Amino acid sequence: MKITLAGSLGHIGRPLTETLLANGHDVSVITSNPERADEIRGLGAQPFVGRLQEIEFLKQAFEGADLAYVIAPPADYTDQNLVLRDYFGKLGEAFANSVRAAGVPRVINLSSIGAHLERGNGILEGTYLVEQSLDALPEHVAVTHVRPTEIYYNLYGQLPLIREHGILASVTAPEDTNVWVAPRDIAAVVVEEIEREPVEARRVRYAASEELTYGKLATTIGTAIGEPELPWVQIPAAQLTDSLVGAGLQPAIAAQMTEMYEAIHSGLLYEHYRSTGPHAFGPTKAADFAKEYAQAYQHD
Repeated sequence: MKITLAGSLGHIGRPLTETLLANGHDVSVITSNPERADEIRGLGAQPFVGRLQEIEFLKQAFEGADLAYVIAPPADYTDQNLVLRDYFGKLGEAFANSVRAAGVPRVINLSSIGAHLERGNGILEGTYLVEQSLDALPEHVAVTHVRPTEIYYNLYGQLPLIREHGILASVTAPEDTNVWVAPRDIAAVVVEEIEREPVEARRVRYAASEELTYGKLATTIGTAIGEPELPWVQIPAAQLTDSLVGAGLQPAIAAQMTEMYEAIHSGLLYEHYRSTGPHAFGPTKAADFAKEYAQAYQHD
């Protein structure tokens, strides 16, 4: 199969590219970084260097492909002029227009938990817009949305809090349950979706590795770093927003990030996930991630 991947060689893109090449597919990889081109060639894939927002470039990258894999890259949350809805909206339109122009018959979109919500999901609201743009493609274009739950590596942002205060904290409570996923488990789900048959016109698939309470998560991480009593502390929403602004985030985006975690606390973010379960879990558990986390804790 001839496949074009957006997303370069990041946490998900590299294992995805390597697995697809190992499985005998003809793979092209889109990157915005010219320095990645030789690395992509070294893996055995063809690089396309350019910006995802440029429809003509995307059309060229997608032409002749049996399948296009798209992902909206993380935005710069410290950019004081960033409007997330505009950022995601333009990307969604660029993906859809270039797929239509290139005549690509299948699309896999790496979306997110909470993408079923137009509002109330905080910084994830843009993933809803991307899905809507792709779902507006003609029915003969098969579209699959892979929605990862929260990625383990988001917890690296809590390292300073552990070091300075000996806690993990957010607006979520210790008894709240979240669902976590590892990048390599996301890549495995994407590969399964690429290679599966038959193909529905529209499909949603969740990618998850383990479901556990925040209290259990804190104990798992604490045990790995030598602090088995490490607590998870619930803090007020305003405190979280203020701390994010203090870390350099644009105030509006800091408030949206807080809203996302409030949606986990209320259960809103996982409404669709819960209603469509049970879901298969990948092999990478919190205890596995905690070993990597402990190395970062000890060496940073």
